[in-house]
Amino acid sequence: MAKAKKNIPPVPNKAKSVVKEAKGSRELLYGKEFFIWMTAGFLLIVLGFILMAGGNQAPNEWNADEIYSFRRTVLAPFVMIVGLVVEVYAIFKK
Repeated sequence: MAKAKKNIPPVPNKAKSVVKEAKGSRELLYGKEFFIWMTAGFLLIVLGFILMAGGNQAPNEWNADEIYSFRRTVLAPFVMIVGLVVEVYAIFKK
């Protein structure tokens, strides 16, 4: 038993014309300045991690001056927080 096919008229493809119009007038939500600020904030966060890392101690050695140095306990977290503030500023700037 073969089913009879109904004669359905073809539907005009409006989607293609809408896509063509959208491609021509497409703009980014944020501009070049936004990406510069975001990159600067990201680099500050990475710099903070780099400042926090380091040290070349043997596993059975304890050097409190190196572990609790100003660079690791104060400077690195401060740089990372500044990087996060720059990221938030970049997002809310517009």
